[in-house]
Amino acid sequence: MLSQRTELKVTAGSTGDFELVPTADDDDEIEADTGKLIYKISDRPPIHLTILFGFQQALLSLANQLAISLLVAEVVCASNNDLFKTRLLSSTLFMNGVTTILMSTVGSRLPIFQGAAAEYVIPLLSMSAVDPTFCSADGAPIGLNSTMNGTAAVNMDVVFTKVSQLQGSLMLAGLVHFLCGATGLVGFLLRFIGPITVVTAMLMVGIYIIRPVVKFAEVHWGISFFTTAVAMILALYLGNRKMPLPMWNRKRGWHVIRYPLHQTLSMLISILAGWMVSGILTVYNVFPDDPESPQYLARTDARSNVIQLSQWFYFPYPGQYGAVGFSGPAFVACLTATMFSILDSIGDYYACAKIAHVPPPPAHAVNRGILVEGVCSFFSGAIGCGHATASYGGNIGAIGVTKVASRWVFVAVGTIYIIFGIVGKFSALFISIPYPVLGGAVITMFGMFTGVALSNLQMVSLSSTRNIAVIGMSIFVGLMIPTWVEKHPDAIQTGDESVDRFILMLLGNPTLPGVVLAVFFDNTVPGTLTERGMAAWQMTEESQTKDTMSLYEEGYEVYRPWMPAKLRTLDWLRYVPFLPDPPKKAVVEDESNHTNAIILTDSSPSDV
Repeated sequence: MLSQRTELKVTAGSTGDFELVPTADDDDEIEADTGKLIYKISDRPPIHLTILFGFQQALLSLANQLAISLLVAEVVCASNNDLFKTRLLSSTLFMNGVTTILMSTVGSRLPIFQGAAAEYVIPLLSMSAVDPTFCSADGAPIGLNSTMNGTAAVNMDVVFTKVSQLQGSLMLAGLVHFLCGATGLVGFLLRFIGPITVVTAMLMVGIYIIRPVVKFAEVHWGISFFTTAVAMILALYLGNRKMPLPMWNRKRGWHVIRYPLHQTLSMLISILAGWMVSGILTVYNVFPDDPESPQYLARTDARSNVIQLSQWFYFPYPGQYGAVGFSGPAFVACLTATMFSILDSIGDYYACAKIAHVPPPPAHAVNRGILVEGVCSFFSGAIGCGHATASYGGNIGAIGVTKVASRWVFVAVGTIYIIFGIVGKFSALFISIPYPVLGGAVITMFGMFTGVALSNLQMVSLSSTRNIAVIGMSIFVGLMIPTWVEKHPDAIQTGDESVDRFILMLLGNPTLPGVVLAVFFDNTVPGTLTERGMAAWQMTEESQTKDTMSLYEEGYEVYRPWMPAKLRTLDWLRYVPFLPDPPKKAVVEDESNHTNAIILTDSSPSDV
């Protein structure tokens, strides 16, 4: 005898109650239409669902923000100062929230989470790698890993000097970022930069980040791999399974549905599981209580004092670390990262549009998105985050799982992150997570980051010998040159030590030689736009037909920013790269009155 199954049917504009229709099947399971979205970009879910969906998206990338904040602490020589790292994380969470809200409502207007950008950390790590006196006030060599127990004194003068230099450099790079969007330069760059270049840049970041990640994982490889294994099992091995969950609505009251909650919260669950195992082993003194022991940082009480010492509320503000400084090498590092961040964001815009069932973003939406990122990068530098913000592919993938693409959900995500950033105890709690647990989480996250990078190759012809050779050579040379620089740090001899270090920093950054080679080969070796994967990136609104538009659930109106009706028809808008062109005018002759009438061919208002 077959039991009854409850099938989920949700329509646009739903009030939040699900219509459940009994059908014959073996399991009580909720299924949604695998094609259509439950909530489209312009839909407004009920407030309680908006908050729930927002928390889900916020938790997905929370560990990423922690990992990148810790890497920034490495860069500014503050890896052993937990209170400083707490303030750094609060600043990161606060700016993530501000940028996400602006991106969803003013920028590209796509449902995209803006988080800490790993691209900015890689070149800075290469600077410290080629300079043995990087963290020294008097020029004596100091290794970044020389004090792992967190009890050694930290020269805060050095830390604040590094932070101030990073602030000014990031602010100036943010200004360049802003100008790229405001002037429409991004559209010009897209003529020469395609998926092959983007993939090369992102892979270089994912591969090079392995080195600092080892610092966390090597404290206890067993717990690190356990944390990674839990995340992999929940997200992949059990990804097609649905968890039974209690649910209530007005029609049926309390009943059980099935939903892949373990998959959407796999990262958070894995961190909590690894944290719990570390706690149990700490209680039974499996880990030594000697602060000088490398495994001491696997204990849950190794840095518990940071929670007590941190403030309940902390509001990040510009100049919190002192006067803004400037560093030439740091600026070049940030400027290089800015270019790669722009490429990454453009790729994510197209991926988000595809997964949200809307047309590819027009030029004005891409330019406006880059403009907003630049403004927020400037203020991230002023506050002292040590990095800019960039779009996150993992949260875009979550839209495909949850079928919720509402931009108002991401406004809720931004609000949640702002609250997280202001509540200092919350940041301190995550700073106290044992090192091997962080190592396992970072292994999973940057493993997924590398996978997201490779997913951009879906538009590229991998059966083409041309493309395979360009990608392979760019990656190989990009990894080979930094390796040579580390083995021969004295190979560059110009007579000026500062110039030598500057050149070594450029060559030691794997993204620079790799991407330069990818751009050169991709634009000089013969190949069609379709073969190179650039045809999909260069599709415009005018090239769309009724047949192609029927494939989307919403049209180009999702990209139009809010503007008064009178402003939308002004002719000068066509000269502003980050605003949509005015509706085209068609002259229709009225034969009865022998007069001409002007009709706007596209006067649909934008949604707020």
